[in-house]
Amino acid sequence: MISFLLQHGVPAGVADAPSQVMFGLDAMLVAGVLFAACYLMIIGEWFNRANVALIAGGLMILTGVLNQHQAIAGIDFNTLGLLIGMMLIVSVTRESGVFQYLAIWSAKRARAKPWGILVLLGMVTAVLSAMLDNVTTVLLIVPVTLVITDELEVPPYPFLFAEILFSNIGGTATLIGDPPNILIGSQVEYIHFADFILHLAPIVPVILAATLLPIWLLWGRKMSATPEAMERVMAFDEKEAIRDVTLLKKSLFVLALVLVGFLFGHPLGLEPATVAMTGAALLLVLNNLGKDLEKKNDAVHHFYGHVEWTTIFFFVGLFVVVAGVEQAGLLDLIAEKVLHFSGGDVTTIATAVLWVSSVASAIVDNIPFVATMIPVLHKVVEDLGLSQGDALGMWWALALGACLGGNGSLIGASANLIVAGYAERAGHRIKFLTFLKHAFPMMILSIVIAHAYLWLRYLG
Repeated sequence: MISFLLQHGVPAGVADAPSQVMFGLDAMLVAGVLFAACYLMIIGEWFNRANVALIAGGLMILTGVLNQHQAIAGIDFNTLGLLIGMMLIVSVTRESGVFQYLAIWSAKRARAKPWGILVLLGMVTAVLSAMLDNVTTVLLIVPVTLVITDELEVPPYPFLFAEILFSNIGGTATLIGDPPNILIGSQVEYIHFADFILHLAPIVPVILAATLLPIWLLWGRKMSATPEAMERVMAFDEKEAIRDVTLLKKSLFVLALVLVGFLFGHPLGLEPATVAMTGAALLLVLNNLGKDLEKKNDAVHHFYGHVEWTTIFFFVGLFVVVAGVEQAGLLDLIAEKVLHFSGGDVTTIATAVLWVSSVASAIVDNIPFVATMIPVLHKVVEDLGLSQGDALGMWWALALGACLGGNGSLIGASANLIVAGYAERAGHRIKFLTFLKHAFPMMILSIVIAHAYLWLRYLG
């Protein structure tokens, strides 16, 4: 059934059936109220965001804004499959110890000098965020970072701060690096995996370099550690971090196959979700070779338990909420307002999308914002009659604004919240206002650079 929906969607006659809103209320009003309430609760963090999104999605159906078939049609199974597949691959791969190896290797290559460690760990975070995804990357890098900073007897905040920013900047470079890109790549049929690398990756090193300068001015030039502390870090043996060489080889083999599948799968009709899920299944099978049935089952349950199901169900609820406001006509109304105020000028629209998405993503988690904006931009592109090439500037503006804007505050992106939560459990609380004071100006700097890049390459 799911594979049928992936290929064909829900039959048009069913999906487009008119909604019957409860008590004869206006569908746009009900959808708008539910949408606003959902956003406010996500911002306020009064409840788990997955629960909020699922309840709001359920109310969209119960109140009659959507019927159940329309709700199912609104769920993007390609996005869910890609996320689940990559989470499983990373869950298996990290058992080999390769991520801890990279972190210790980086610290030793920097000769245990704090500034050098910050830079190299930041770069490792950026690269892994592009290859895997930024949420998973920080989960793997932060624990080792805290061990290293404890041994150096230096404050961990500058290191964690840099890793948050670099995870979001690095994740901007590829389709799989950041959830907003996953959404765009899945829902814009003419933008594929290679397009993100060709169009977004070139500006990422520039933004990384520009971000390092204020970090150095704030903390880097003052960083120091005692010779004894540096010797303790240099005594780490990165080879001991590799717990399973065979699993490492299997993981790297499957990961290479998956990346090749992302690059070349589209001409063969293969969506990223298919590639990621197949790769995950293959790696789970390879990991179980030679084990008895009981151990095979235990291993599979273990790895599936590491999938971030809260995030997956957040997406499910969010897709239904967005489908509700779209069905009610609210997104069409927003698209009309955008066209009116911009005069239909593509450069004006793309510029507004970049800056509005960056600031909005700092206020609200960038995932719900992008999920809402994608159908709005689809409508704008359709109404203007733009070709695929002419529309690219707007889509890249959304990707850059949302991914980079996620650095603007502690709630701007999922990776930020995960680092803050892990740091707090380790006794190193990251204060919201302290992070905002340091991060928001750096986010604005990155958007200025992104604006110049978009203007020179697409809009000028």
